[in-house]
Order: sequence, then C-alpha cells, then structure tokens
Amino acid sequence: MSQHYHYPTREEFARRLANKPFPKGLKTLFTVLFVIGLATFLGGVFTGQERAWHALHFNWLYFTVISTAGTAFAAVQRIVTARWSRPIIRFTEGFVAFVPAAFVILLVILIFGRDHIFTWAGREAIPIAEKAAYLSPGFFLARGIILFGLITVLQLWFVYNSVRLDVAVLPEYGAKWAAGLRAKMRAGFGDERRELHSQHSLQGKIAVAVCMSFVIGWCFMAWDYSMTLSLHFQQTMYAWIVFMGGWVNMVMVTSLLSMWWRNRLDMKDVVTMDQLWDLGKLGFAFTAFFGYISFSQYLVIWYGNMPEETFFYRLRLMGVWKPVTTLVPIFAFVLPFFGLISKAAKMYLPTFVLFAVCSLIGIYLHRYIEVYPSIYGEATSLPFGIWEIGTTLGFLGLWGMCYAAFMDAFPVVRVFMMTSPYRDEVQVPVDAKTMEPLPAHE
Repeated sequence: MSQHYHYPTREEFARRLANKPFPKGLKTLFTVLFVIGLATFLGGVFTGQERAWHALHFNWLYFTVISTAGTAFAAVQRIVTARWSRPIIRFTEGFVAFVPAAFVILLVILIFGRDHIFTWAGREAIPIAEKAAYLSPGFFLARGIILFGLITVLQLWFVYNSVRLDVAVLPEYGAKWAAGLRAKMRAGFGDERRELHSQHSLQGKIAVAVCMSFVIGWCFMAWDYSMTLSLHFQQTMYAWIVFMGGWVNMVMVTSLLSMWWRNRLDMKDVVTMDQLWDLGKLGFAFTAFFGYISFSQYLVIWYGNMPEETFFYRLRLMGVWKPVTTLVPIFAFVLPFFGLISKAAKMYLPTFVLFAVCSLIGIYLHRYIEVYPSIYGEATSLPFGIWEIGTTLGFLGLWGMCYAAFMDAFPVVRVFMMTSPYRDEVQVPVDAKTMEPLPAHE
C-alpha cells in the first residue's frame, strides 16, 4: 500500500470543505429517483402486483450489503491502523447513512411483505420440523430485528466517534439539521492528544464488534432472506458468496466516489493516484476471491451430482434464466478480473471506472438470479420490467439522498487524522489515562 502522507494544513482543509457542499442538482436527481421508485412500489402493492415486493426484496439485499460493508471496511482499516486510507475512508463511512433506512425497509419486508416474498410463508409446506421451527414467524422476525438492529447500532456508533474528531477541530459549517449534533460532539472534546488516544482505543473495540456483527449477521441474513427462498436447498458457502459480492461492490463504489470527490474538492494532492491504485488492487483481489468461492462451491455441487443441490443451478441454467446467469460471471468476474489485472488499467481512470461499473452490474444480476428463480421456478418469460427498474431507481435515489445528507452534515474527509501532530502515535498503543505506551501483551 502507498506510504505518502503530505497533507495540507487544517486551515486549508477547512477552506476547501466549507466551500464545496454536495451539489444541489444531484440531490434533486436523487429525490426524483426516490419518488419514482416509491410511486412504482406503492402502485404495485395497491394493484396486487406481487413483483413489487420481490423487486423491493432483491434491491434491499443489493444496496444493504454494500452499505453495511462500507463501515465494516472502515473498521478493518482501524483494526490494522492503516494510514494509506485516511484520505478516502470517510467516503466509505458515509455509506452508514443508508443503514437506518435499510432497517426500516427490512421491518416493512418482515411485517408486511413476508407472505408475498417467502414461498414457505403459507404457500409451501416446510417438510422438516427443525426448519419449520427455525422459520417460525416469531423467531424469524426477532432474528432479523436483533441481528440487523445490532449491525445498525454498532456501525452508527463507530462512525459517530470517527466523525466527532473532525467536527471538533474544524470551524462550524454544514447542514443546519445536524448543527445540534455537531455541537454535542464538540462539547465533550478535551485535550487533542488525549482525545486521539482515547478515541483510537475505543474505536478499536467497536471495530472488532462491527466486523464480527457484519460477518455473523450476514451469514444468518443471507440464509434467511435469500437461501430459504428455495426451501429445499442448502449450500455451505452461500452466505459468503452473498456478503463478499457486496464487499467487492463496496470497494468499487468507494473507488468511484473517491475519484468524484477528488475532483469535486480539488484534492488531487490529498487523494492521490496511490490511493486509487490501492483501491484498484483491492477491487482486483476481492474479485478474484469472489470468483474463487463462487466457482468452488458450484464445482463441488455439480461434481457431487446430488439432486437436492444441483437443482438450484440447473434451474438457473435453463429457460429464461440462462442468459442472466451467463452474464453474471462475465460482468462480476471475467471483465473486472482481467480488466484490472494490470497496473495501467488501475491507474488510467476511465478503464477503472468501466470495470468498476461492470462489477456493480454483475453483482446486481447475481442478486436478481439468487432471488427470482427461487420464487418463479421455470418461468415462461423473464420477470424483469417496470417493477424491478422503478424500484431499483428508487433505491438508488434513497441511497443517494442518505449519502448526500451525511456528507452535507459532516466533514467529508478525516481531517483530524491527517493534520494532528500526534497522528502517528497511534501506531504504538498507549494508555489513554497515563499516555504511556502499553506493554506488548496488552
């Protein structure tokens, strides 16, 4: 990873950030897209279109895995005490703004959409007593609320403490709705060096919890909200395929946003080509890992030739589902893997953008093919049209609205960790009370 850390002064950061709010035109566009999506979904619900619920569900999976992966990525950077990512990590922390909205949508799905989405909820008998108990309405609802609620709370807590340091050392600016919250952040801020170490220590503990909740939570949620749609199918790596696909897309979205913010804030001296190259390497590496676990699981199931497992792939490789299934490995693996394998493709931003977008499309199709064949079986025509497109636009608009609100309310880069004279002390942990280095075993 890159090791160049020459940043502007705190005063220069304050000048750049205060004069570049999120573009009003983009915020208007996101609002329009959200209204279109909401109208599409509500129109489908009130006219009895089951596909409106199915479109809501698979889009929720797509956008929510990416959003929760953002804070998990920031937590990983804290655990390893990374310095290369300080200029770009706030762009990823902003993903957390969508997580509370995703929690509300999940409640809508679990309370009002369960019977419309899940085939086992009244339409298909559950043949195994243990599985019936696992999918009982009360346990199913409680599991979703507790798991995703825990993810939401931990991720908000982590990002709050990260943002607090920057708010405390910068002049007041930003969206008026968050002025009270920013004032609260400043009120408890003490000596800069002590705050650095106390927050760094706290963040380390929260970061571990964030990563554990992300992995464990998405194991259960991938089983519950995706795999159980095909009631007779079990797959050992299914959960990893679900959340690692979102992780790959998180890296790609972070890369695209880093390029955009780099130009928007005129910060080519802060977000350098080194950071973008590092993101390109991460995108390539996780694309390779995603392809590895996906093909390994497919190979084992297909070679084992067990009907209770191969039917899942057989259905997706026939009829109207086959073209979509064929496009998934092309867009999610082949194009980004071979496209980003060279340094030149990562350093030349147009090619980086192209292959990042290919990855986003590929995982989007992957989410679709996870959900829809399990619901529709051997369909005679591909169920993709106004309900899916409209709902996708709505989710894109809602995600953009949440992200823009966060970035308007708080500093868009980690100014504190780039300008504090004590910033590199965190490489050697200290006792936040005595400010003495901790023994190695602690």
